[in-house]
Amino acid sequence: MFSLMQEFNSGLWLYDPKVSAPTLLIQGEKDYLLNFPGTEDYIRSGAMKHIVPDLDITFIAEGGHFVQEVLPEKINELILTFLAKHGI
Repeated sequence: MFSLMQEFNSGLWLYDPKVSAPTLLIQGEKDYLLNFPGTEDYIRSGAMKHIVPDLDITFIAEGGHFVQEVLPEKINELILTFLAKHGI
């Protein structure tokens, strides 16, 4: 039986993974995560669609890292719209 470390070291997890489910990323413009080098460019460039082909990204101008806590009504509206769009 493989341990998690053995599996990681074996490279079995490197199989060109893809997220096949429709996915919504809600990102606050003021999120400190965007300060990490390359993060904002990676998200905005569309490069994530290589791994998550059916990805919708929404930036919230007034949102920070905990945008769901600060703007719950806005986030709920975005989620409900996304679910309806995908018939979920």
